[in-house]
Amino acid sequence: MNFKIGVLSGDGIGPEIVEQAIKVLDAIGKKFNHSFNYTSAPVGAIAIDQTGDPYPESTHQVCMDSDAVLFGAIGDPKYDNDPKAKVRPEQGLLAMRKKLGLYANIRPVTTFSSLLEKSPLRLDIVEGADLIVIRELTGGIYFGEKGRSEDLKKAFDTCTYTTEEIERILKLAFSYAGKRDKRLTVVDKANVLATSRLWRETAQGMEADYKDIKVDYMFVDNAAMQLIQWPKKFDVMVTENMFGDILSDEASVITGSLGLLPSASVGIHTSVFEPIHGSYPQAAGKDIANPIATVLSAAMMLESLDLLDEAKAIRDAVDASMKAGIVTEDITDGKAYKTSEVGTWIAENV
Repeated sequence: MNFKIGVLSGDGIGPEIVEQAIKVLDAIGKKFNHSFNYTSAPVGAIAIDQTGDPYPESTHQVCMDSDAVLFGAIGDPKYDNDPKAKVRPEQGLLAMRKKLGLYANIRPVTTFSSLLEKSPLRLDIVEGADLIVIRELTGGIYFGEKGRSEDLKKAFDTCTYTTEEIERILKLAFSYAGKRDKRLTVVDKANVLATSRLWRETAQGMEADYKDIKVDYMFVDNAAMQLIQWPKKFDVMVTENMFGDILSDEASVITGSLGLLPSASVGIHTSVFEPIHGSYPQAAGKDIANPIATVLSAAMMLESLDLLDEAKAIRDAVDASMKAGIVTEDITDGKAYKTSEVGTWIAENV
């Protein structure tokens, strides 16, 4: 089978880690007789440097024409350290989400037995943890009306949600829960925020359509605490944009490394697959970044294309690499392998 893959490597370590995922995809193509046709396009700081736009129209067209998009990371210190910059790499990410209708971010959080000692939490707390955080991506405070007063001494960000936006993400969350342990936790701040009360009312109204799903409701501050105390308590967690941004990053430390976690952003037009970590500019060009999250993101991409055996082959190869100690410096106390070496080993294992 032939697939068109948009490749948005982005900034920092993005090009290095995406290169390893492509190595692995090419190995999958050879093994399973598939053809992946890649089209690269700029996004983030590199796109600003080239075009003045962090998400140019040409990049958007590449995404629209693709069966799926493999994404690296965006961000650059020259913009991060300039709070007055009017054009920022992160604006490209928000624009991509909006234009592609990427309404849901899916972040699986699973532990690897060979790396449990790397978690900052006790073994008995994290062993066996397996949850998914589903974050709404196109609404909330990140996309609401915002501004500054003329004297620049006052600022505001508005959080807005519609019933339709909430129903759309909840349907996806109920679907995921139905395929797993049939438990769903809806996270909000309904005791304070009107938007959270709309979230809770909408979820409660949908419960009757999913009688086999056990639904819990939890305030975000309590959820943040229990996620660390009892991560195995959760199966599928769904929440609004900013809460999901924070909680999914918090959940990521359970595994012991940000470099291990993939994600998918489900869209109306196409879907985007990316590691959850940032651009790590300090490591750019040094061949030391962990490519495993990006490789696992490629596995999620294959699943979305109904290539389930192919996705499993990638996951098996990643498991084998970690058991064999073929890992980068962030998750080893012994010999550290280079980014490119890890990617090549996993591809050859496939």
